[in-house]
Amino acid sequence: MSYNSNKPVLPLPVRRALTQLGRDMGLARRRRRISTQSMAERLQVSTATLRRLERGDPSLAIGTLAKALLVLNALERFSHLLDTGADDLGLQLMDEALPKRISRKSSSRGPETL
Repeated sequence: MSYNSNKPVLPLPVRRALTQLGRDMGLARRRRRISTQSMAERLQVSTATLRRLERGDPSLAIGTLAKALLVLNALERFSHLLDTGADDLGLQLMDEALPKRISRKSSSRGPETL
């Protein structure tokens, strides 16, 4: 096996997640009784590309993944993947960056009214 320095190596957790996603997509397709030929036609890809998608091939376009999720009626879950309102770490980091005190700005108009 030769080493290709031009090809980036994905971290193992990323490869595992993509492989699992591919397996889950294949299972979801079969549970819906959609043939590989029909699914490939709906995605406007070859059956070989669909097989790569279901193996979790990281080189496929994200648009192909999104179309597959649309066909499987799972696109909404994908669009909420990083819901900023439920991003606990992001919210915690924002809260930590808040100032401890808010100083009153002096203005020539006097105190602001609500």
